[in-house]
Amino acid sequence: MGKWVSRDAISTILANPSPDSASDLPEIIIQVLDLTRIGVGKSYRFTASDGKKKLQAVLQSTFTADVEAGKIQNMGLLRILDYALNDVKSEKYLMVVKLEVVSPALEMEIKSEVKDEEARIVKKPKLDNETKSEVKRGETGIILKPKQEYVAKSAAQIVHEQHENAAPAARMAMTRRVHPLVSLNPYQGSWTIKVRVTNKGSMRTYKNARGEGCVFNVELTDEDGTQIQATMFNEAAKKFFDKFLLGKVYYISKGTLRVANKQFKTVQNDYEMNLNENSVVEEAGNESAFIPETKFNFVPIDQLGPYVGANELVDIIGVVQSVSPTMSIRRKSNNETIPKRDIVVADETKKTVVVSLWNELATGLGQELLDNADKSPIVAIKSLKVGDFQGVSLSTLSRSTVLVDPDIPEAKNLRSWYDAEGKGTSMASISSGLSPSSKGGARSFYSDRVSLSQITANPSLGEDKPAFFSTRAYISFIKPDQTMWYRACKTCNKKVTEAIGSGYWCEGCQKNDEACNLRYIMVVKVSDASGEAWLSAFNEEAEKIIGCSADELDKLKSQEGEENPYQLKLKQSTWTLHLFRVSVTQHEYNNEKRQRITVRAVAPVDFAMETKFLLEDISKMKASQ
Repeated sequence: MGKWVSRDAISTILANPSPDSASDLPEIIIQVLDLTRIGVGKSYRFTASDGKKKLQAVLQSTFTADVEAGKIQNMGLLRILDYALNDVKSEKYLMVVKLEVVSPALEMEIKSEVKDEEARIVKKPKLDNETKSEVKRGETGIILKPKQEYVAKSAAQIVHEQHENAAPAARMAMTRRVHPLVSLNPYQGSWTIKVRVTNKGSMRTYKNARGEGCVFNVELTDEDGTQIQATMFNEAAKKFFDKFLLGKVYYISKGTLRVANKQFKTVQNDYEMNLNENSVVEEAGNESAFIPETKFNFVPIDQLGPYVGANELVDIIGVVQSVSPTMSIRRKSNNETIPKRDIVVADETKKTVVVSLWNELATGLGQELLDNADKSPIVAIKSLKVGDFQGVSLSTLSRSTVLVDPDIPEAKNLRSWYDAEGKGTSMASISSGLSPSSKGGARSFYSDRVSLSQITANPSLGEDKPAFFSTRAYISFIKPDQTMWYRACKTCNKKVTEAIGSGYWCEGCQKNDEACNLRYIMVVKVSDASGEAWLSAFNEEAEKIIGCSADELDKLKSQEGEENPYQLKLKQSTWTLHLFRVSVTQHEYNNEKRQRITVRAVAPVDFAMETKFLLEDISKMKASQ
């Protein structure tokens, strides 16, 4: 079959700017011209041509992979299955929603000399001689696909017939044009979407210069699996908070779109939606199977490192290894006490990570996990913040969703692995698994390498948010008379106090224990060729520096003799070369801002890797000269 475009395809599109899904439009095949990327974004634009007329068009970001894989090519042919026609700065733009690739790139642009007055959107049945002459004209530029004869009907007739044949509930759905989420943009006029609520956040209050208010978010998913976050403030939040129910399907209209704020977005979409008190939200009946359930984009536990300190939220799935009792944490901002519970989860990477559950998740779902901890339940958690506490840790937010033993393929695969192999496998914390040769981006000892003077010479580092660096230095001095450890709860590692009578009281766990652990909290001086600095080190990192636990060092300190074994142990730990991953923050002491440099990871120098790193550094310096 020859390569062809649809006759008068552009005229058809212009005459039907918002086609109904049930309309009987002619087949629309166009040629792609001038295919280019839009700025630095992920979308592409092109000129759609039918040989006579041209129209500016935009491919949504969902088609970017097809463009980059060479499936959609410049000079190629596309069949347009669904679209929207938008006015952008007084110019018509075709927003392609669904398409099929008809042909790769042709040798030349298709052009037609057919006169304009011959163009018709709905054609009458043709006689044999008319069809033949039309095919003959096609040989000069357009080869038309022979079509079956049909009786032309108006759009009103088609809709009327469909209404007569449809059930009452279906008739209501047919009266509205439902737009796919991928077709929406800030320049679009009125639209209606049909979506499922796949995540619902809690109502939050805020206070700023303009006053106090409330806000909440929902994540919406359409039948194609495209997601978008919708936000409601104040009156709209109060109006729709009880209206939106997790898992229900809704028709939504009269909302607005804007470019998504990367700091707060939780789904893969360039835009986010705002609903106000005038927006329309209607529940769709009998649509349980129409829209997909909650979508996850799971990150393996051993790959969480690059997300530390970033604004991007992550989803994980894992087997619950342990569940802590509920703790009460007091907020510094308003002195409010909120419940918290830590769970440890593991996955097929044989790594574990601590996940902190807050508020209702800690008291409700957390208690359920504690009651069933012996059954090793599987949890799928959406929208977690990655922190640097104890190396790498996860924390839930108000928008986080936790599913226990979900009916999804990933959970079934994880359960099969755990029952067959994982249950008897030794698991290691992701923090302890960090190595100098790690390629974990933000967690690598060979990324962001600086000297000590580059940190100490810039007092503004860490003012807005923590700054992360890697450095290589010697431990030059450890104060023997400093407070090197604290008494910690065996359950939650929080500080304990001596109880009345005997034992130790933990405020976090609200219980008394006969024994406690000692955990390091110390400072060390480090030096390199450029200068020196004081670093704060906590338990896991300090153990690697000293070479023993705080309990063991405490026993050495209590020993007597001519040579103090405690001071000897500290002396043996000095003038050893280490690789450090550090964070730099600001803290206030006596009304004076100071730098605080904290060790986040430490490892001995791998001289083979270090040599390779230095050679690469030298090569870069030579290339820049």
